[in-house]
Amino acid sequence: MEKLDNVNSMNVKKSNLGKLEYIEAYRTEEVREILNPLVEEWFFGKFKDFSLTQRYGVKAINDRKNILVSAPTGGTKTLTAFLSILNYLVGLGIKKELEDKIYAVYCSPLKALSNDIFVNLIDPLKEIQELAEKKGLKMQDIRVGLRTGDTTVAERAKMARKTPHILVTTPESLAIVITTTKFSEKMNALEFIVLDEIHALTNKRGVYLSLSLERLNDLSLIEPVRIGLSATISPLDEIARFLVGGERDCLIAEVKLTKKIEIDLEFPGKNILEAESFESQKELYKILDKLIQENRTTLIFTNTRAATERIIHHLENQFPGKYADVIGAHHSSMSKEKRFEIEERLRKGELKVVVSSTSLELGIDIGSIDLVVLLRSPKSVSRALQRIGRAGHKLHENPRGRFIVLDRDDMVECGILMKEMIEKKIDSAEIPKNALDVLAQQIFGMAITKVWDVDEMLRVIRRSYCYKDLTRDDFFSVVSYLAGDYALEHRNVYAKIWYDEKENKIGKRGKLARVIYMTNIGTIPNESHISVVIGSGNNRGETVGKIDEGFLERMKRGDIFVLGGAKYQYLYARGMKAFVAANVSKNPTIPSWFSEMLPLNFDVACDIGRFRKLVKERMKDKKECMEFISEHLYCRKDVASEIFDYFKEQSEFSEIPDEKTIIVEKFKEEKEFLLFHSLYGRRVNDALARAYAYAAARLKHRDVEMGISDNGFFIAGESLDAEKITKWVKSKDLREILKEAIDKTDILKRRFRHCASRSLMILRNYKGREKSVGKQQVHSEFLYSAVRKISSEFPILREARREVFEDLMDIYNAEKVLKWIEEEKVKIKIIRVPIVSPFGLNLMMQGKADLIKMEDKVKFLKRMHELHLKVIGDRGKD
Repeated sequence: MEKLDNVNSMNVKKSNLGKLEYIEAYRTEEVREILNPLVEEWFFGKFKDFSLTQRYGVKAINDRKNILVSAPTGGTKTLTAFLSILNYLVGLGIKKELEDKIYAVYCSPLKALSNDIFVNLIDPLKEIQELAEKKGLKMQDIRVGLRTGDTTVAERAKMARKTPHILVTTPESLAIVITTTKFSEKMNALEFIVLDEIHALTNKRGVYLSLSLERLNDLSLIEPVRIGLSATISPLDEIARFLVGGERDCLIAEVKLTKKIEIDLEFPGKNILEAESFESQKELYKILDKLIQENRTTLIFTNTRAATERIIHHLENQFPGKYADVIGAHHSSMSKEKRFEIEERLRKGELKVVVSSTSLELGIDIGSIDLVVLLRSPKSVSRALQRIGRAGHKLHENPRGRFIVLDRDDMVECGILMKEMIEKKIDSAEIPKNALDVLAQQIFGMAITKVWDVDEMLRVIRRSYCYKDLTRDDFFSVVSYLAGDYALEHRNVYAKIWYDEKENKIGKRGKLARVIYMTNIGTIPNESHISVVIGSGNNRGETVGKIDEGFLERMKRGDIFVLGGAKYQYLYARGMKAFVAANVSKNPTIPSWFSEMLPLNFDVACDIGRFRKLVKERMKDKKECMEFISEHLYCRKDVASEIFDYFKEQSEFSEIPDEKTIIVEKFKEEKEFLLFHSLYGRRVNDALARAYAYAAARLKHRDVEMGISDNGFFIAGESLDAEKITKWVKSKDLREILKEAIDKTDILKRRFRHCASRSLMILRNYKGREKSVGKQQVHSEFLYSAVRKISSEFPILREARREVFEDLMDIYNAEKVLKWIEEEKVKIKIIRVPIVSPFGLNLMMQGKADLIKMEDKVKFLKRMHELHLKVIGDRGKD
C-alpha cells in the first residue's frame, strides 16, 4: 500500500486538545531503511516481510511520534512496538554508548502477559547478540528487567545494582518504582513507554496508570514517546487521548487486517424451546465433542466459573476416558500456578480443549488455537472479537468461531453480535473520569517524592485525559481529606499530607508515609466471601453457607435467593455476614449467578431494538421476513425460522417492543406486575428500575419488588398505577432519585469500602500486618456512618456514589432514554396481558432458575408456549 503523505489531512482533528492523525501504512523499503544492518539481517532471517501492523508502526516509533496501534488479535503488535526500540538500543550497544539507565518501560495489565513479553524480548536479543558475535562485532549487553508483584526481593536488589535498559512491569509495580528514589533516578531520561492491552485498561486501573504516566513524565528530563497497543476497540480518538493525555499529539494506526471472520450460530435439539432438555443437552455435548475432534485445539468460553466446571464434568462423563489429560479449565478462581500450568500446556500443544470463563480473553500467548466456541452471549462485540481472535492468533490465519445458544433471547443477541463482528462494527468503551479515590492515592504518592507547589501538582494531574476537567474544588476536597481537615482521627484515619495555604505547598506527613503508600498501592479491591447467617426464628445464628460479595452487592432487603437448594430472604448485612430469614414460601427474586453475569453493551442493545423494528415491519410476509432475517444476521435458515416464530408469537400475544417503543405489560401473579420491555442492557435498566420502583414507593405503593435483566425490568406491588408511575420519573431528577434510592443500600456501603481502601482511608496493610477483608468492612461501616454525619458530599462518599451511578449502572444512557421518552422519540405503551408475554419470560424466570431443574424448565417453557398460543387462538375466535 502506498503511503499517502503518511497522513490523510481530512482525518486530522484540531481543538484545544492535542492533534490526532490517522495514518496510512509505510512502504516496506521505507521501514527497512531505518533498521540497523544487524537488526535487519536478524529480522529477515526470521520473517519473510514486515506485517501490515509493522508497516504502520515501526517507522512512526523510530521518528519519536506518540502512536496508538489498534489491530485484531494476532496482528504482531508487540514486535511492532519493540522493533524500533531494539533497533535503537542495538545501535547504541554497537557504538558502546548504552548508559546505565532505563530507556524503555513496557507496561501490561497482566502479570502473565509480562512473563510472556519477557520471553519474547529475551530471545530476539540473544539471537541478535549471537549474530553480532558471528560477525565479529562487539556489542554491549542490552538488559531486560521484569518487575511485578511476584518479583523476589533478591531480583529487585539485582535490578537496583544493574539497571535494566528495558523494564517490563504492571501498573501497580510502575507506581512503586516511580516512588522509589534510587529506581526513579534511573528514569530521568526515559525515552519510550509501551502500554499493551489498552482495551483492558478502560477502568480505574487505567485511570491510575494515566496519572502514573504523568508522574513519570514529570520525572523525566525528556518527553518519552508513548506507544499504545490495543485489540480492536472504539472510539479510537478517546483511547488515543487516554494514552497520551489531553494536550499531546498522537498518531492513530487503525490496522484492518484482511482476516475474514469465519463464524456460525447453532443450537442443540430440534427447536430452541427444547435446547435445555435432557436430550438436547446430550446433543450439546455431542456437538462440542465433534467440534473438538475436528480441530487440533479448541477453546470454549462460558460466562461463569460454574458453567466452566460443568462443561468439563459433562464432557468427561459423557465420553469416559476420551478427555483424560487433554482437557483443562482456566478461570479467575484457580490458583496462579494452576493457570500458568494450563497456559504452558496449551502452548506446547498438550491439551486438546480448554474451557474458560473470561480469564483467557486477553492476549497471553497460548499458542495455536483452531476454533473458539462461545457458549451463550459474550454481551459485546469487542469481547466476542477478542475471544474469537484467539483462534487464528497466527498472522495469516482467519479467526474461526461458533456461537452455541440455549434460549431465544440469546439467539437474537448472538445473531446481532455475529452481524456486527462480520461488518466490523465495534461497540464503545468507556473510561472513568475524575475518580476521586484514585486521585487521593496518587496525590499521596506524589507528596512522598517531593514538596510540590499546589498549582504545579494540579497541572500535572490535569495532563491526564481522565482528569483534564478536574475542578479546583474537587482537587482541594481531596487535599482537605488527606490533610486531616475532616477530623476522622477517632476512626483511625490520620492526616497523610500537609498543606500550607500561605506558601501554596503540599508535602508528605509522617515517617511511615512511604511504607504505607508502597504496601497499600493499587485499585483492585480485596474481595471475599460473605457468610449467610439465619437472623431470626429457631435456628438464629446458624451459618447456612457462603455467597460472594458481588452477589450481596446486588441484593436489596427482602430479596429471596436460593442457597444449597433452600430459599432464604435477605434481611441485612453486618461486616462479612448476611443475615437472612429461613423457611420462605415466596418465589426467588434473584439468581445465584447474577453477580457473574456480564452486562449487555448499550450500543448492541440499541441495535437489537433496531432489528426488532425491521422484523416487525416485515412480519406479514413470512417468506420475505425469514429471508430478511437470514441475510441481515448472516445466519442459517433454521435460526431465522426460530427467530421469526419467536417474534410472531410476541406480536400476536402482546406487541413487539423496539427502538421507538417501550412496551409496559401489566399482569397479575401473586402481586401486580409492570414489566418494562426496555432493551438497553442491564446497567441502564438497573438505574431505570430503581427510579421507577422509587416512584412507586413515593406514590404510596408498599413492598415494591423489582427485577432486572438486559432486555427489561419489572416492578411488582399491590395494584400499581402504571400511568402515574411512568410519568413520575423525569431525566432531570434521575440523579437525585437514585441518590435517595441507593443511600441506604448495601451496594453503596460495599462500594464505599472499595473507594475508602483505594483512597487509603482504610489500610489493607499496616506495619507488616494485613487487615482481613472482614475487618476492612467493619471499619468501613463505622467510617461510612461517621462520614455521612460530617457531610454527604465527603469526596470519597461522592466517589462511591459516582462508581455506582456510572461504572456499575449507566446513568448517562439512562438519562438519555428518559430524554427520548420526554421528547417523544420513544413512546411508552401500557398493555394489559393475562400472563407474562414470550419476550418477558426469561426475566420472570431468572429468579426461579436455581430451583427449576433443566427438565422442569423445558416443560415450563413449553407449557407457557402452549398458553401463549391458546390466548392467541382464543382471541382469533372472538
